[in-house]
Amino acid sequence: MLVTALIIFFAQLIYVPILTLRTIMMVKGLKHRAAAMGMLEGVIYVVAIAIIFSDLENYYNMAAYALGFGVGLYLGALIEEKLAIGYVSIEVNIPEKNQPLIDRLRELGFSVSSSYVEGMNSNRCQLDCTARRDREKEFIQIVSSFEPAAFIVSFEPRNFKGGYITKAMKRRRERYLKRKQKAENSAN
Repeated sequence: MLVTALIIFFAQLIYVPILTLRTIMMVKGLKHRAAAMGMLEGVIYVVAIAIIFSDLENYYNMAAYALGFGVGLYLGALIEEKLAIGYVSIEVNIPEKNQPLIDRLRELGFSVSSSYVEGMNSNRCQLDCTARRDREKEFIQIVSSFEPAAFIVSFEPRNFKGGYITKAMKRRRERYLKRKQKAENSAN
């Protein structure tokens, strides 16, 4: 009786994170990966539901399904946060152009375009940047160390075409990591 409930609970712990990731992959346009996840999701779902329907008077099974679903959603969100699939566009608004900040961001592989914008009380500098989602926190820390009062907003672009984004960001990041490695090796 409790064994089947545990099976259902653990099936949900696998099923729901897969459901979450499949949904995210669909939204991000990763059709092939989403389809593969969907097939796996379907198999797990059918097995769990078949077990529940085989004994509708067992309330432990239903409770395990619901509890597993809730915990699975939480796990799915944690996994997605760790994977950080995709890119973010980040706008940084600062009082004036900060060339050392721009140079540092570019050195670390972030794309940066700067322009002057009209603020409420003064002209300001706006940095339009792009980063992989898994580097968003790093980006914000760097900006905050140079400009503690910066206004930073990020959002996820659905599509982009051309520009600096993919290849150049990767090459610049690789060069930075090689220089950092050499510096560490020479320090030791």
